[in-house]
Amino acid sequence: MPMIIGEIRRHLRDNNSVRVSRSIRDTAYKALQVRIKLSEKLMREPTNEEIAKELEICVEDVNQALDAIQDPMSLYEPVYHDDGDAILVMDQVKDSRNTDEQWLDTISIKDGMSRLHDRERRIIQLRFFDGKTQVEVADSIGISQAQVSRLEKSALEHMKKYI
Repeated sequence: MPMIIGEIRRHLRDNNSVRVSRSIRDTAYKALQVRIKLSEKLMREPTNEEIAKELEICVEDVNQALDAIQDPMSLYEPVYHDDGDAILVMDQVKDSRNTDEQWLDTISIKDGMSRLHDRERRIIQLRFFDGKTQVEVADSIGISQAQVSRLEKSALEHMKKYI
């Protein structure tokens, strides 16, 4: 039985998609030993800056090494659970500003913009991405406001086909 467990652990260690280099693991283990030594000496938890100073390496290396040896955590692991639904790790790290729909919208808009003529693309860029008025766009390009309005309308109709 112990031999089978050892083989399974070896397999998981060697065939894991996330590999931490030996030098980083060595740095992490040295940092852990120094942390224990400094905890006893200072009678408190030492900071990573203090550990780095003791090891004579930069703080970023200590941070990276200690982060690298952390066990991975499932996004579906509960962080808090009361009588109701559990709060998962995923709920804590979710990015509500960059949703899948926004990615698709961005790709569609870029595709639509790429199919416009240079002048139309410039007008759409100035109007909707740079926040310029039709009059400001007209002055910038050197045409009338009415022409900007017509070109803008035409460009938006053309873009709708690809969005």
